[in-house]
Amino acid sequence: MATTAAPGVAKGASLKRNLGLWAIVGLGLGYMTPTVVFDTFGMVARDTNNVVPLAYLVALIVMIFTAVSYGKMSGAIPSAGSAYTYVRESIHPNVGFMVGWTSLIDYMLLPMVNCLIIRSYLEAVFPGIPGWIWVVLYCALTTGIIYLTMRGTSNVNMILLVFSIVVMTVFVVMVWAQLAGGEGVGSVATMQPFIHDGVTMGAVLMGATIVCFSFIGFDAVTMYVEEARTPKIVPRALILTVLLGGAIFLIAGYFTQARFTDWNFFAPGGDMQFIEDSTLPMIGEAVGGKWLMAVLTAAGFCATLASGLASHASVSRMLLVMGRNNVLPKKYFGYINPKTHTPTFNIVLTGLVCMLAIAFTLEMIAAFINFGALIAFSFVNISVIAWFAIRKGRRKTFKDIFNFIVMPSIGVVMTGILWANLHADALIGGVIWAAIGFVYLIVLSRGFKRKAASFDEDQPVTGFNKIPDDSNAQ
Repeated sequence: MATTAAPGVAKGASLKRNLGLWAIVGLGLGYMTPTVVFDTFGMVARDTNNVVPLAYLVALIVMIFTAVSYGKMSGAIPSAGSAYTYVRESIHPNVGFMVGWTSLIDYMLLPMVNCLIIRSYLEAVFPGIPGWIWVVLYCALTTGIIYLTMRGTSNVNMILLVFSIVVMTVFVVMVWAQLAGGEGVGSVATMQPFIHDGVTMGAVLMGATIVCFSFIGFDAVTMYVEEARTPKIVPRALILTVLLGGAIFLIAGYFTQARFTDWNFFAPGGDMQFIEDSTLPMIGEAVGGKWLMAVLTAAGFCATLASGLASHASVSRMLLVMGRNNVLPKKYFGYINPKTHTPTFNIVLTGLVCMLAIAFTLEMIAAFINFGALIAFSFVNISVIAWFAIRKGRRKTFKDIFNFIVMPSIGVVMTGILWANLHADALIGGVIWAAIGFVYLIVLSRGFKRKAASFDEDQPVTGFNKIPDDSNAQ
């Protein structure tokens, strides 16, 4: 389909199909931020009674089922996909709106998570400087950069990703040597990080709801469906992103847990602040002294900053689309600055929300984000059933029943279990947010008398259609 220019946007603007499989996987892994395993390690170790890798394994299994469902839906509806797009098309526009509204909470809060992690890094390196100063400086820096330009490249992302993974590899090698020398559990090969006395399934599920946050971003791979050399590689990229990300989390979590057998190490004197904020600097210093602390923190800083810029830009663009599609007031949210060619109102608003990192902890914000993410993941699995088994009638053979009913149903049950084990405050806050969205839906649809507004780009609002031109796929 030929691209159609939106008002105020130059004609002929289009996306180029120049991203290969590994470029897309790299973008997905970069969004996931591999070093986050160290940031949340303390709180997960506390909540699981020191079986962090087991929590990651449970979350990985859930994410695999969900990734398969994302892959099926991205193939069936090959626009730049999202949970609410799939739900709207396969179930009902109103249900899609509610999933989109609920997911909006994690889109809005993701930049704040990166800010919280950066704050904890800098507080560890410069303990004499109040944390709020770092929050203000970070928000000003990221908001300023994105205010001027929202462009980025997969090459820059890949450099930051490779640097982070190399540093994590050095960390694993050092811990391996220390375990072989008798530190931690005193052995490289041990089951203690997965199972020992006092471990309960309830605690593991609670930890899995936290580490589920680490996987958030793999679904962002669907955003590149129109820039992929062919849309067919996106489902594979989804699975590879989850598997490689999960492998990184499992390996890093295993060696860290084997080295630090008791979470109380991260709460000196009973101070829970070190648990609630990033434990990465403490892990680095304990394993390799100040130099490894500095290098590991630098790797985490680079990965987190890259993720922060990406999430800030993404939510600003999402708000722009919502404004242009009249989900939000078009005058403000649909505005593009003619000088910078960026949605400046949305960028500044996201920066102001990010400033709330002054008052919140990483643990609480992660819980709120997981509420929206798990709702989205659940409904993507449901969408597979609705689209293939019900709308397309693919339920007559064993293969179809297994692929389009059994597999997504398992995904729904698994994500539902994690959702039910979320922090109580996150459940309450999420339900309140969803209730506000329901009232807003009634207003937008005039009491359900007209079609709910779309969250995504079904109109060429930024210079190109979100419908891929199959003629360009090679």
